[in-house]
Amino acid sequence: MAVDIVPINYRSPAHRWALVSLLDSYADTPQGSGTGMTDEARQNVSAMLEATPNACVLMAVDGDAPVGTAVCCQTFSTFSARPVLNLHDLVVAADRRGLGIGRRLMESVEAEARRRGCCYLTLEVVADNEQAKSLYRGCGFLGGDSANPPGAMLFWKKPLN
Repeated sequence: MAVDIVPINYRSPAHRWALVSLLDSYADTPQGSGTGMTDEARQNVSAMLEATPNACVLMAVDGDAPVGTAVCCQTFSTFSARPVLNLHDLVVAADRRGLGIGRRLMESVEAEARRRGCCYLTLEVVADNEQAKSLYRGCGFLGGDSANPPGAMLFWKKPLN
């Protein structure tokens, strides 16, 4: 498996379709909204991300086939007076999970955050998403985890010193 991590090519119909398909598949799970994306969101998400200057979208591609994505937005830490990169969505195609693609995407997100001079990586994870929490812990993220009801969102961060 020769999976590469690349910035999304918004001019590529395959990348745009894969982004929508991957995000919609995640949104359709209990960790997402449980209902999938709205028609409006599916129609507009690619164009809206392309028009958002602080967005960073990475695609995991195997040959010409996108198999995963990481969607991030840059924010700012007033206490550190430096940028922060927030991971908004991380999705790997269901038939490609468990192959290290999520970890590769996370490593690329961290490299991008460092390139941007960010002081932290941040993310939110659903309290009962054990698979995602295991990945994030393994990538060095720290966050709350005790006494949270299923479905609660947890804020995690990774310092980038």
